[in-house]
Amino acid sequence: MTASRTATTTATRTATWTNWAGDRTSHPTSVVRPRDEEEVVRAVRTATERALTVRAVGSGHSFSDLVCTDGVMIDLSRMNRVLSVDEHHVTLQAGITLRELGPRNAEHGLSLENQGDIDAQTMAGALATGTHGTGRAFGNLSSRVVGMRLVTADGTVRQLDRNTTPELLRAARVSLGALGIVTEVTVSCVPAFALRRVDRPRPLDDVLAELDQLVDTHDHFEFFIWPYTRTAMTRTSTRTDDTPSPTPLWKRRLREEFAENTVLGALCRVGRRFPSLVPAVNATVARSMSESRVEDVAHRVYATARKVKFTESEYAIPRRHCAEALTACLDLVERQHLPILFPFEVRFTASDDAYLSTAEGRETCYLAAHQYQGMDAIPFFRAFEDIMATYGGRPHWGKRHTRTASDLRPLYPHWDDFAERRTELDPTGTFGNAHTRRVLGTHDEVVTR
Repeated sequence: MTASRTATTTATRTATWTNWAGDRTSHPTSVVRPRDEEEVVRAVRTATERALTVRAVGSGHSFSDLVCTDGVMIDLSRMNRVLSVDEHHVTLQAGITLRELGPRNAEHGLSLENQGDIDAQTMAGALATGTHGTGRAFGNLSSRVVGMRLVTADGTVRQLDRNTTPELLRAARVSLGALGIVTEVTVSCVPAFALRRVDRPRPLDDVLAELDQLVDTHDHFEFFIWPYTRTAMTRTSTRTDDTPSPTPLWKRRLREEFAENTVLGALCRVGRRFPSLVPAVNATVARSMSESRVEDVAHRVYATARKVKFTESEYAIPRRHCAEALTACLDLVERQHLPILFPFEVRFTASDDAYLSTAEGRETCYLAAHQYQGMDAIPFFRAFEDIMATYGGRPHWGKRHTRTASDLRPLYPHWDDFAERRTELDPTGTFGNAHTRRVLGTHDEVVTR
């Protein structure tokens, strides 16, 4: 090992890692921060020799204990370069964040086809958990992946692509980090485009009555509804090849920094201190909602600032059940007088074919439930999960849920195909932790199935 190579790998022993929400903490034996694939290989081989498990970590925007480990944690944040651009295929290091990727794609006249409203995630983390945006014609982020490089348990680097290893790629695109450490990703992008976004409050009953039309006639449609209110904030975004007229930065900051963060944070603190006031607080939020418009290049419009801390559970259900399931969730909160200060968020995506994608094989509605930081979310989320289960709900892999492998296996037609690839690439469970054993099963269970 050369002196310069040693200098580029940072390991912190008995470290403490905490996620963005502050509700998940881990104490790995060491944290390794590689700069390239070679250093990842060395870290994995060293851990294997010491009989330690390995988990990769991105930006910590998962709400589950997905990456928690007492073994070796590999922090990919230094692996954040765009490696090559070949027409519309962009190859990048897996630790690049969506926020970093947007302007770098734009330099080449390209854009991601779609993305969600948080851009702090690393590419590897977003793929591993099935991160998605909204829009009935568009799949989740993993659906645009055409190739990967994966470091497996013995330190071997596997090149995966749609032509030579299509089944392995279908497994690796959404993998929970259970197959190995992704070092590079090749994603198919589209020519750069702009978005015109309109946020508009509307009566919830009208939104639900027109739901199919709203989803089908807009490039991107989603809405938010605060419990104890009947006013939904709808968000529609239209794609255009026209040169955008960007919304003045001060206007966006006024709304996103002040109204959506400062004011919301203050109201949430009131509701946390006085839970009986939550219905009144939510009504105040609903009354304050007003129409707004944003126009800019796509990556600047998709993402919004989120500074008020919360925790979240989200489920993917067949799109046709959206209105009924949402109504049941709103009734739950009101019937049990639950102090829920954050809205339900409703989004839609196309189906895709990754083995563990929450949208695998079906047009999907994503229904997300949130709770403000410092308030008890567990009873609410458990009741929410029970409702989602009645509609064949698949939990978002990066958000809170209590489902186990036995619950989940019937929901995924290719569950056993993924299990076979997991056994092939990680036969001894090097990339496992308590979370993967709960939701994917132990290796013994997979082998004997």
